[in-house]
Amino acid sequence: MHEAPPTPAATSPAAPAEPLAHGLKQRHLTMLGLGGVIGAGLFVGSGAGIAVAGPAIVVSYLIAGALAMLVMRMLGEMSAAMPASGSFSVHAERALGRWAGFSVGWLYWFLLVVVLAVEATAAAQIAHGWVPAVEPWAWVLLFMVVFTVANLTAVKNFGEFEFWFASLKVGAIVVFLVLGGLAVFGLLPDTDPVGMANLTGQGGFLPNGWGGVVSGVLTVVFAFGGLEVVTIAAAETDDPARAVGRAVRSAVVRILFFYVGSMLVIVTVLPWTAQQAGLSPYVKVLDAIGVPSAGQVMNIVVFVALLSALNANLYGSSRMIFSLAERGEAPRGLLKVSGGGADGSSGQAGGVPRRAVLASVAFGFVSVLLNLVWPDTVFLHMLNSVGAVLLFVWALIAASQLRLRARLEQEAPGALALRMWWFPYLTWVTLAGLLGVLLLMLTDDAARPQVLWSAAATALVLLVAVGREWRDRRGSRGHGQERSAFTDR
Repeated sequence: MHEAPPTPAATSPAAPAEPLAHGLKQRHLTMLGLGGVIGAGLFVGSGAGIAVAGPAIVVSYLIAGALAMLVMRMLGEMSAAMPASGSFSVHAERALGRWAGFSVGWLYWFLLVVVLAVEATAAAQIAHGWVPAVEPWAWVLLFMVVFTVANLTAVKNFGEFEFWFASLKVGAIVVFLVLGGLAVFGLLPDTDPVGMANLTGQGGFLPNGWGGVVSGVLTVVFAFGGLEVVTIAAAETDDPARAVGRAVRSAVVRILFFYVGSMLVIVTVLPWTAQQAGLSPYVKVLDAIGVPSAGQVMNIVVFVALLSALNANLYGSSRMIFSLAERGEAPRGLLKVSGGGADGSSGQAGGVPRRAVLASVAFGFVSVLLNLVWPDTVFLHMLNSVGAVLLFVWALIAASQLRLRARLEQEAPGALALRMWWFPYLTWVTLAGLLGVLLLMLTDDAARPQVLWSAAATALVLLVAVGREWRDRRGSRGHGQERSAFTDR
């Protein structure tokens, strides 16, 4: 692995070198960080948050965004010091033991391949609206085949797809912010200055009190999921430590700006009561300021956002299960990679974990089938079982950083090119915040099933992990040796 200077927590003499290609460039990683979380959750799902929090949705996004930014800073610190294709799964194993690396790796893989089905199905519905003659299942098949092929070829193809997808999404938000800002000050044709009337009217800035802000946080916090893929992808760049540091620094601040800035424009241009859950607030604003065919414009943007997320999730899931296989936590047959130019620069599909890609897309196809056939029963339970997994993953990232930061400061302080702010206090604050969100979800009738199903799925994976570790330790004692919890296979 391409890692920091040797430390007991970072390396092992038996650790194999990763045969993955280094075809991703800094521009790919930067745009992946920017575009990875800009998806349908922002363009459409934000309407539900505005409906419960009113103009104070801006505060909800600030809180949720700050939580995500702290998690990413911790993850960036560990990934810059010890880059690995398994990212936080590898860090959890080194910090807490094999059970933690196994659990967080498999939970995250399961999360990605299930969400992949939602994205493929939603994109197919939009495409079916444009071309009714083609059934949604055919669109799903087309999307899955196209992105499977893209992920089976050189990793730079994935990077190029994501670069242009993210560029379109970022460009759309920049245009929206500019048009919205001009509308606020009455600088567009046939518009009058809006002022602050919509921020203070219709019940004031906090129409539903601080309870509305909290409900807004529960609604929007999961929209920040996806940033983690940046640290997974960093292992396939020429300089992983530097690349992940730069990507994390730029992405978290800019994404917070795009999210919070968008919400501020939306609730300033239009009364918050004009928004409805399930309808894009962006379309409402663009219609209000006279942008022709605003609905179709946003349909295109949402369509691209869904395909971008599908592509990123397929990539992230394949690299996670590859890392699990590399550490002996998944079938070793998944370690097979393609031959060719391992640097990814020649255009050959070298260093791509094709079996890991196929394993991930195979389960993705199963998830899509379940979503198409039993959307309200089997697939709903599956979706609920990953509904709160992101919070569990974030919590393990924070717990891992607590252990590894102290160890690195003692053994390899030079590897800490990117440091978590005010350690360890902000790490503990983050853990408390994540626990608070989970407890609040338990009190919410709509969110409670997600927490309970996700807790059950997590408990099942933990049970398997602990059972495997107990079995391996018994075997190790029988052979007179035991594997360190902080080294790789």
